[in-house]
Amino acid sequence: MIIKLLEPLNVSEDLINELAQPLKDMGHEFVYYPTKTTDIDELKKRSEHADVIMIANNPYPREVIESNPELKLINVAFTGFDHVQLDNHNIKMCNASGYANTAVAELAIGLVLDVYRRITKGNEELRKPNFSGPFQGAEIKDKVVGIIGAGKIGLETAQLFKAFGATVIADDFMPTEEGKELGITYLPQDEVFKQADIVSLHVPLLPSTKGLVGKEKLEMMKPTAILINCARGPIVDNAALAQALNDGTIAGAGIDVFDMEPPIPQDYPLLQAKNAVLTPHVGFLTNEAMVRRAMIAFDNTIAYLNGNPINIVN
Repeated sequence: MIIKLLEPLNVSEDLINELAQPLKDMGHEFVYYPTKTTDIDELKKRSEHADVIMIANNPYPREVIESNPELKLINVAFTGFDHVQLDNHNIKMCNASGYANTAVAELAIGLVLDVYRRITKGNEELRKPNFSGPFQGAEIKDKVVGIIGAGKIGLETAQLFKAFGATVIADDFMPTEEGKELGITYLPQDEVFKQADIVSLHVPLLPSTKGLVGKEKLEMMKPTAILINCARGPIVDNAALAQALNDGTIAGAGIDVFDMEPPIPQDYPLLQAKNAVLTPHVGFLTNEAMVRRAMIAFDNTIAYLNGNPINIVN
């Protein structure tokens, strides 16, 4: 079979070659494109005759998929796969879920620390000749943290918050024994929003979660509470969030994901909102996570070629 990796995976080419060697040893052809492209014609050309396509978070449009009748597997080296416009149920799709659990959990903690201790603001102000600090902050210890979506990433995030001395509650959509062993108290979702000092979102983007956090949910939160979103941008109505921050409905927010990928338009409401710490969708992006991602992606390909597909999402 012909396997094509259409974009870089943020690891060295040496590692790509090392991970691809078992495919070649099995008698398959492997082609690697070390640059990204969003050009439709170029994507069609790169995809031509491939049985297996490997991509990361680059959009993979329907038009490109339909141009290759030989395509059997789209291997997404990413957790989310809503950037792949796959309608053909004869083509399998797998993902690399789990590679960035630690990276995302740690960023959630980092955003809370930045919002609470005003680290970014302090760094900016300290460099000005008319320094206006220092800034009084808050501590995570003894706060109530609400986890919305207590899956693998949510549980790892909860574990880190517990290490800081916080009490953790979570919505009761899918309570687990692991969560109970961590000391998480499961409550109805609205109660989590009402009781938490910190609300951290870790749900996938689904029709049921799109716009989950809007004006209604934000008004349930304490005026001293903060919202963290390292999940998917459209889960939050960010215009409503900006308004809630500016009028004091909630105290702050740490946001890594938006309605679009960066760059963000200058008129985007959150860019001017009060007490918002924004990062450019880097929750998944650590050296360690990139290596794990590459390894999972190639394991997915090998498993499929051996007739035992894993991590199938459709």
